[in-house]
Amino acid sequence: MPSSVNTELESLVANFVADLTALVRASALGVFEEALGAQRTPRGTRLSARGRTTVSASRRPTGAKRNPKDIEALTEKLAAFIKKTPGQRIEQIGKALGTPTKELALPVKKLIAAKRVSTKGQKRATTYFGR
Repeated sequence: MPSSVNTELESLVANFVADLTALVRASALGVFEEALGAQRTPRGTRLSARGRTTVSASRRPTGAKRNPKDIEALTEKLAAFIKKTPGQRIEQIGKALGTPTKELALPVKKLIAAKRVSTKGQKRATTYFGR
């Protein structure tokens, strides 16, 4: 083969190897991020492994306290829901109300302390009944 053909082939192979290397690295990085649960937001900032940011547009900043009126309203909403549909777990209640289970922890404790709600079961198998 003439040397110009060899040079051209070497150049094509080098470009191919460089492109392939970049593709493999990007793929490996994607698999690694997926395995850790990390995601990229539209602006390219990173979320934590659980997908949380410190401030969300629809939520309060991390560590900020809830308004007592909001807690009371959620407590009443929760009490009415439990009375209407007894025997459900907190995950089911949260899904039906469109509220994260973490947000329901304090209101349900208040209802139990006030003896407006009774429970059966333990931990995640706990079911709630209105009184």
